[in-house]
Amino acid sequence: MQKLVHAFLLLLLSVNSLTAQKTGKNKAATNADQRLAGLDTMIRRVLNDWHAAGCGVAVVEKGKVLLAEGYGFRDYEAKKPVTANTIFQIGSSTKAFTCALLGILADDKQLDLDEKARTYLPDLLLHNDELNTFLTVRDLMCHRSGLPRHDMAWYLNPTTRDSFVYRMRYLEPSAGLREHWQYNNYGFLIQGAIAEKLTGKSWEDNIRERFFQPLGMKTAMFDIWNAPAGADVAKGYYEKDGAIRFMDYYHIEGMGPAGSICASASEMANWLALWINGGKFQDKQVLPASYIQQATSAQMTMGGGAPSTENPNIFFSSYGLGWMLSSYYGHYRVEHGGNINGFSANVCFFPSDSIGVVVLANQNGSQVTSIVRNLIADRLLGLPYHDWNADLLERVQKQQAAAKDVEKPEDLARKAGTSTSLPLSQYAGLYEHPGYGGMVVSVSNDSLFAQSAYVKFYLQHYHYDVFRPIALLEGMDIEEDSPIRLQFVSDLKGEPSELRAFGLEPSVESIVFKRKSVAVDMAAADLEKYCGIYTLSGIEIKVFLKKDALTVFVPGQPEYETVPVGNHEFKLKIMDGFSVRFELDAGGKATAVNFVQPNGTFRALRKEK
Repeated sequence: MQKLVHAFLLLLLSVNSLTAQKTGKNKAATNADQRLAGLDTMIRRVLNDWHAAGCGVAVVEKGKVLLAEGYGFRDYEAKKPVTANTIFQIGSSTKAFTCALLGILADDKQLDLDEKARTYLPDLLLHNDELNTFLTVRDLMCHRSGLPRHDMAWYLNPTTRDSFVYRMRYLEPSAGLREHWQYNNYGFLIQGAIAEKLTGKSWEDNIRERFFQPLGMKTAMFDIWNAPAGADVAKGYYEKDGAIRFMDYYHIEGMGPAGSICASASEMANWLALWINGGKFQDKQVLPASYIQQATSAQMTMGGGAPSTENPNIFFSSYGLGWMLSSYYGHYRVEHGGNINGFSANVCFFPSDSIGVVVLANQNGSQVTSIVRNLIADRLLGLPYHDWNADLLERVQKQQAAAKDVEKPEDLARKAGTSTSLPLSQYAGLYEHPGYGGMVVSVSNDSLFAQSAYVKFYLQHYHYDVFRPIALLEGMDIEEDSPIRLQFVSDLKGEPSELRAFGLEPSVESIVFKRKSVAVDMAAADLEKYCGIYTLSGIEIKVFLKKDALTVFVPGQPEYETVPVGNHEFKLKIMDGFSVRFELDAGGKATAVNFVQPNGTFRALRKEK
């Protein structure tokens, strides 16, 4: 399911629709710099080969914008062209903005990047004492908290920024603090929350004031889905079965500091110029030069980074502050990608060479951004020609062909001919994880479904009480060999009490969703018939109304508020697996109460007055 957000292969984009643009670019001006001659033909070929709707491209050298163009279509159905000013979602390329905001606050002495995160956000509570005591702001900025992605926790059940911060206490780490690099969007959520706490302004207002305004990014926004009618905004797409298909925007407000910025190639060129020019834009120091030095220096190694057989001239792999760092044919490269429903981005610059490239595509999980970036960088750096497009395309095609030729092995883990232990209707209900939110399981037409706030899944029976989820949302696929499994677990009473998700976050064993009792509306007057004194082994148990809730009191124990769940049964609100079920006579009078609990059922008779 990690591939739900950003891993889809793409097929054919109509050649006729592209050649109708004649030059392949959507701007009348021609490329003045001869190093970029024929770029439009090159990009047209890339879009065609990777079956992408369109892209926006900007190229910067020192303080000069060499190119800002649009190619293909921002609205594929209506054949509306991409322009240099077309707004795209840039996804995780947002992260460098969030880190830079904290860099400014640090330069203003409002915080210390090496101070504990909870110093600035006292309400922050994480999964263990190590994180609560030692996690610093810098740790959050370079993905070394020990937390894995846990992306499905925010993707399946979006909520407010404060609620996401609260939920983090329930997200399990998979490594020790600073043990190794693990990409984690929540670290940037916390950074945004810290900035809001220190400034008294929203993260969005801070980004507008600190960057959009001084950089002249007048059309940049955070909610492309709310753009005014007629605005030059791109629609998102994905490919399936040889067709380019529309993919709706993902509303990412809650996780905004990790990936909600929407901008055009022409305005992102100003962002690149800022970094290339040491934090200055039009002679104004927008970003401290000392912070740029930190942000573009290695803070955490991402991997071994040794040269590979496929790319021996690209090596070393580290993370700065909101940027990925590597050596590209001996040139120091700083870049960051971005993926969100229907969009891909890559923002890249070479500090020692004073050049930068931004590529924004309205295609889900697109290869276009890195291919176009490399082809342009090679020209500007004076490197020998390398056909990145053909190279990667050939690799992907070989992988696809090999996959078709290989006979799919039998799933030896699956037990054939098995059935569920209970009728499907008994699995229905609300299951909740305090960090991941809720999943409502229901039955329709003899099939089982699970619904989060954002996605509905068909639960395909695997074996026994184990199911494989299949997303029912355009552009979201789970492959047939996906390791994700959902297992229903019953309590000692034989009732489903948990839904365990394996593979939802691969770095931890499982995510356990507890079944919650769904209350049945009952008026206080209807509850009165259950009230009275019941005796069990000489012990008098009192059942009474307290604030319109049926409450049970056993001597020597606290009062137990209950929740009505139907059929004269009431769950104890604070104790999972415990309930009371009343027996009524023909006249509707309660005559006994059964205490149903994991160690058995105990019957108490009503004491007559």
